[in-house]
Amino acid sequence: MTDGSGLTALAAGLSIGLPAFGVAIGQGLAAFAALNGIARQPEVRGDLRANMIFAMAFTEALAIYGLVIAILLYVKV
Repeated sequence: MTDGSGLTALAAGLSIGLPAFGVAIGQGLAAFAALNGIARQPEVRGDLRANMIFAMAFTEALAIYGLVIAILLYVKV
């Protein structure tokens, strides 16, 4: 294992693991804030829901970028 394949596999694992962890925390905080806002002002439920869905989509894109980088590292492109 002198060719660095072990380190490449470790880098690929970290490049998906760390963004996934960050995305999970970010989505949890976004959902918490949206639900807290809905509980305080139920009349703005539709606006908060739409904004939360957009925030979740943009946050999830970060995990997808990490997955793409992991795949590129694993196949050594």
